[in-house]
Amino acid sequence: MAQIHAPGVYIEEATVAMHRIAAVPTSIAAFVGYTGQGITDQAIAIQGMLEFEREFGGLHADSPLSYAVSQFFANGGSHAWIVRVTDANGGRGGAEQLVGNEQDKSGLYALLACDQFNLLLIPETFDMLGGEEARVISAAVALCEAKRAFYIVDAPANRTLADISPWAHGISQSRNAVTYFPPVRVPDPNAAGQPRSLAPSGTLAGVYARTDSNHGVWKAPAGADAQLLGVVDLALALNDMQNGQINPQAINVLRTFPAFGHVAWGARTLKGSDAQADEYKYIPVRRLALFIEESLYRGTQWVVFEHSNEALWAQLRLSVGAFMLALFRQGAFQGKTPEQAYFVKCDEQNHSGQDRERGVVSINIGFAALKPGEFVMLNIQQMTIAAKV
Repeated sequence: MAQIHAPGVYIEEATVAMHRIAAVPTSIAAFVGYTGQGITDQAIAIQGMLEFEREFGGLHADSPLSYAVSQFFANGGSHAWIVRVTDANGGRGGAEQLVGNEQDKSGLYALLACDQFNLLLIPETFDMLGGEEARVISAAVALCEAKRAFYIVDAPANRTLADISPWAHGISQSRNAVTYFPPVRVPDPNAAGQPRSLAPSGTLAGVYARTDSNHGVWKAPAGADAQLLGVVDLALALNDMQNGQINPQAINVLRTFPAFGHVAWGARTLKGSDAQADEYKYIPVRRLALFIEESLYRGTQWVVFEHSNEALWAQLRLSVGAFMLALFRQGAFQGKTPEQAYFVKCDEQNHSGQDRERGVVSINIGFAALKPGEFVMLNIQQMTIAAKV
């Protein structure tokens, strides 16, 4: 406290206790599939192609995953988890091995041991031409919805312009999933540089990572900036009319333009068809919501040791409000003012007496993702020490 000896104005700095909420990563990619070597059914973290070559043997002709990983890093990716999956003889497995078992954390469930991943890729569904991909995609979608992750679905290679939309609608209509058409073609070092058709997920995951780094997760990974690096051709050249046939059906098209080269030319989730009119129609809106949810979930864990009362709610409003304000200043939301862009509500009105008895703390957050006045609603809950009202 300042020492007062004479009349005048005295200034004393006060420290306001606030739990700061850290922004979580947005583009850690998880790959599941066969590789030429390495530990099986265990998630291994890598940060570049050199590490992948050391741990898993590099590009392998029978490993779609290896080419997807290469494209991920070539397009801007920096962090990945690799889950190597094999059959009983150590060779490439099928849908059963890819899905694995949740109890023993095999197959894609090996990712349950990871602290966090944001993007999921299973490139081997590209080679599943008889319908067996449905089992893999269903399990992968469920895992992503549980882990607040985003699944880039690779359609089988035999899908055509005529049937890609009905296939996608039948396979999943998840807000946490997306698919692209047509496949990409890249030079294959294992075939003297001849073009090889690939599942596009690895390339697009790299584009997501590059876009997140340059602009933020709220920017659509599409358009002139979303160039598909390392791609020499697309399996099918689509024109504007063909693009217009499948884009409204939530199929994201890959296009080639003289001025831009090969680019991603769509940004819809599998819940993004015009007929559904879902609030998470667009990839950046859904990924921004997942980012906010995960950041707030992790950043409010301290609440579980507190009593649910006005003092706690005020701290939460301060912490969450500061986090949302920082995003607003970075351009994450629509609106000219914070009041137009987002709101944070955590007070007596959204805490009933029963909630307080049970120790439930609710934080209601809204943000203007599309245009001012249209709010995407989120609700974050934490369990605290049950408090008597």
